[in-house]
Amino acid sequence: MAQPIDFPLPTDLPKPVDDGAADHLLHMPLPKVSLRSTKGREVDLSALTAGRTVIYCYPMTGVPGTPLPDGWDAIPGARGCTPQACNFRDRYDELRSLGVEVFGLSTQPPEYQREMADRLHLPFEVLSDESFELCDALRLPTFEVDGKRLLKRLTMVTRQGRIEHVFYPVFPSNESADQVLRWLSR
Repeated sequence: MAQPIDFPLPTDLPKPVDDGAADHLLHMPLPKVSLRSTKGREVDLSALTAGRTVIYCYPMTGVPGTPLPDGWDAIPGARGCTPQACNFRDRYDELRSLGVEVFGLSTQPPEYQREMADRLHLPFEVLSDESFELCDALRLPTFEVDGKRLLKRLTMVTRQGRIEHVFYPVFPSNESADQVLRWLSR
């Protein structure tokens, strides 16, 4: 297998501020919501069996050769979905050695996500919430750009069907898995 290319972040990205939009998530139960994964299966988030599960949520990944929305880099926290996925890819074995299951999550369709997961050689599944069922059930923070509703970047650590910890806002995105590993090691 060819070694995937990494995607560095620009150094001048605006840092997102904690607007409190994820404060309510701590200790919430995961709803009985099934989402399509990049492996073509339905994943019921209320029935996860790993000791802990990390669900990192991101706005959208770009497609090579297709421009991102105008002003994308100026939206605090928007840029960096591919570097975030690569950070979780690169730290996946460490997370698994701790008994942690990993999922990515966006509102993009499964076919779009599958292309990205294959291109980046992701060893974990990415879930599609294109109907906003989980977003609405948990009241996840979102924003709009070019008429599209997208998730704000956040990472949830779940345990026994409840949200145990929330990283929000996540910045820089390319250190997201590192932040989770530091928290797990505390």
